[in-house]
Amino acid sequence: MPAEDSADDPAEAIVAAWRAESARLVGALTRMTRDVELAEDLAQDALVSALEQWPTTGVPKNPIAWLMTIAKRRGIDHFRRADSLRRKIEQVEYARGVGDEQMPDLAGQVDYVEDDVLRLIFLSCHPCLTAESRAALTLRLVGGLTTAEIARGFLVTESTMGQRISRAKKTLSAAHAEFELPTGVERARRLDDVMAVIYLIFNEGYTATSGQEWMRPDLASEATRLARMLVDVAPHEPEVLGLQALLELQGSRMPARLNEHGTPVLLEAQDRTRWDQSLIRRGMAALEQAERLAARGKAVGKYFLQALIGAQHARAKRAEDTDWRRIAALYDVLADAAPGPVVEVNRAVAHGRAFGPDAGLAVLEGLDAGALGDSPLVPSVRGDLLERAGLHARASEAFAEAVARTRNEGERTVLQARAELNLSRASRPTEVSGGEEPACDRQPRPRPDADGPGPGRRTPADD
Repeated sequence: MPAEDSADDPAEAIVAAWRAESARLVGALTRMTRDVELAEDLAQDALVSALEQWPTTGVPKNPIAWLMTIAKRRGIDHFRRADSLRRKIEQVEYARGVGDEQMPDLAGQVDYVEDDVLRLIFLSCHPCLTAESRAALTLRLVGGLTTAEIARGFLVTESTMGQRISRAKKTLSAAHAEFELPTGVERARRLDDVMAVIYLIFNEGYTATSGQEWMRPDLASEATRLARMLVDVAPHEPEVLGLQALLELQGSRMPARLNEHGTPVLLEAQDRTRWDQSLIRRGMAALEQAERLAARGKAVGKYFLQALIGAQHARAKRAEDTDWRRIAALYDVLADAAPGPVVEVNRAVAHGRAFGPDAGLAVLEGLDAGALGDSPLVPSVRGDLLERAGLHARASEAFAEAVARTRNEGERTVLQARAELNLSRASRPTEVSGGEEPACDRQPRPRPDADGPGPGRRTPADD
């Protein structure tokens, strides 16, 4: 950001720089200090310095280089104060170079910095950590989410999540976890966890767990970038390519998911000319490459299958051109390959589209009522299927239940509107006995899509 732009709000510039660059900053500092907890502390110190100085001095031309310089100075001061760590002073001095005045522009070291972020992900997914700790630590270090945001996503208190993240960092330190990309069997062991974490970050960006905004495009873009980097590390793994394809194809729809007033737009009502064609091309290319590997006998899994589903939507020029029978069949395969309640909910949507609402409701009824806790997903999909069946009073009740469960304001707006619409339709004098309107009299409405992430902890079912 040019220095002459310092007249802009420095606070906004600081937040933007931190969101965009915190993972690279922490990754580079971890490489230098070999201590992820210290690296994050140094990065936070640099952020505090920015908050103190940028409002007066203006935003520097290269915010990440400025933050890195400050963090490295603080790191050197830290090691100088600890006589027992003199050897680390030499390491940091070497990483620092010949002097702060000659600090290189990090924009010229993109490959190295990018590699640091991927190293940071593999470190966050170290086998000494639990699955919950891996996801939380990666969202914190790589995704840039605050402890409060992560806590809401995992339905725990902020203090509990803070303790979990702190313990995870201490566990890595006690295990002397290496900040190097693992190789061989160790890399294969961690690959599934790394993909799961990248997928989790994308999900949070695609449909935020809570807050005012329906989406967090910065997180979705970061996850897509990380998926591309992972392909560079494992280019012959169909699942890695499938993950990239899935995120590219899913992410291509984000420009059309809000209208000009910032109101969420569901899949079937989206202007498909606004879908990002460059992302669709990249996704299709990754999927084709994965299919070639699969044809040679390479194993495929849930990401590849979901990418195939995403491709069906991408190929449909209009919503009514969607091959829902093909999507339903793919969800049946996915349910066998990666069974789980979220897959079943999306399978219910697909079967409802392909074979009628009764078929979708039958799939949904087979799901354990408490399988997804207090998530709004099940009642919102039930409401959609009931609406399609013309059972508007019951649909309104289901959407109202979903409204009560959601923590996201954008999602609440959509669900509330659908609850009110169905309540209005249920009160029309043309209703049949029982208070419900016959299916033949209803008009098409935007529906939840069934191409959202399947086996994850949550999904944007109301795309």
